[in-house]
Amino acid sequence: KDIQYIFSMYYNKLEVARFDSNVGKYVGYTEFGVKNAERWNKDPSEISGRKAQRETYCLHNVGIDYQTV
Repeated sequence: KDIQYIFSMYYNKLEVARFDSNVGKYVGYTEFGVKNAERWNKDPSEISGRKAQRETYCLHNVGIDYQTV
């Protein structure tokens, strides 16, 4: 449960928006990012897809990473 999935979007080296699995929604950091984050947060399939990425990618690979340590 301490695994965190972060999906960040950048434009011109500036972070525009981010999905954080601990927060459970998108957060915008620019005017463009805030508008898109609001739109993405209203779409249940977008949110559930990102939450599934945590389980598909992070939790699947965490065992591999801990074995090498």
